[in-house]
Amino acid sequence: MNVQTAAKILVVEDEPAIRRAVRTNLTGHGFRVVEVESGMKAIEEQAARRVDLILLDLGLPDMDGLDVIRDIRARSQTPIVILTVRDAEREKVAALDLGADDYLTKPFGADELLARIRLALRHATRHTDAASAVLRSGELTLDPEGRRVTVGGRDVHLTPTEYELLRTLMSQPNRVLTDQMLLRQVWGPSYGSEAHYLHVYVARLRKKIETDSQEPRYLKTEPGVGYRLLSDD
Repeated sequence: MNVQTAAKILVVEDEPAIRRAVRTNLTGHGFRVVEVESGMKAIEEQAARRVDLILLDLGLPDMDGLDVIRDIRARSQTPIVILTVRDAEREKVAALDLGADDYLTKPFGADELLARIRLALRHATRHTDAASAVLRSGELTLDPEGRRVTVGGRDVHLTPTEYELLRTLMSQPNRVLTDQMLLRQVWGPSYGSEAHYLHVYVARLRKKIETDSQEPRYLKTEPGVGYRLLSDD
């Protein structure tokens, strides 16, 4: 599938003006668009036909957008990009923890919308076995078999926890991972609220893999939400 031209996108948005703008933008770039204005219709539509990605507004008239995510994730891994208002950090975190793939903050630009959609589609169609394949982002590489990390050919010595944190981030490139998700995946299921652990290790990791830890090239902070490992792939 050519993710730029063939994907079918379900747009779930109750504001007609936003729906029209999104539809015009997406169809103009070759995407097929299905529109609904409520959570229940979104659930019914997703169950009735195959869609490649869902653009989901959290502020719906009939039900909470988080409940829509919860329902869809119970039976499908269709990529979900959420639409949310500015400063709604708790909603962003909750949606990502429930399984959303990314988010856009209103108001958003046409180019940003297209970029987020393409990233989510690429992530969904990636068939690489991350357990054994070498992971790459620019000059940063991680070899799981040899447990070797390099930047520009230079070996980077990481502690076991630093290595596992980097591996987790690189195995899901360009996807926002919340603090809670990272804590549970790296430290274990009993963790989730010890964000200070994570922040300390992220700072240490940046000092080892970034040219300038204050202006990171790879490991980006999503304020109030979590982190994203940037990849050119």
